[in-house]
Amino acid sequence: MGWVAQPTLALPPPDDLPEEVLRTEIITEARSLIDGEPLTAAEYAQLKAELAQRKTPPQLDPQIRQTVFMLQLLDLVRTVTPF
Repeated sequence: MGWVAQPTLALPPPDDLPEEVLRTEIITEARSLIDGEPLTAAEYAQLKAELAQRKTPPQLDPQIRQTVFMLQLLDLVRTVTPF
């Protein structure tokens, strides 16, 4: 009994775009950094420029700020204590 090798193709399907082509593709759509809604490239650039010009950081809810502080404190305690 002999084994017969079946021919196989190692090529991707013809409709699959190569990664090199996808890297050079110009992206004309984007998502808002604030709420995730679709934006055009011009709207995205304008929003990014407006956010860069902000002088004050966005305000966090005091409860969230407290939670982050407690997590950082817990991380410090875990680093210092052996158990």
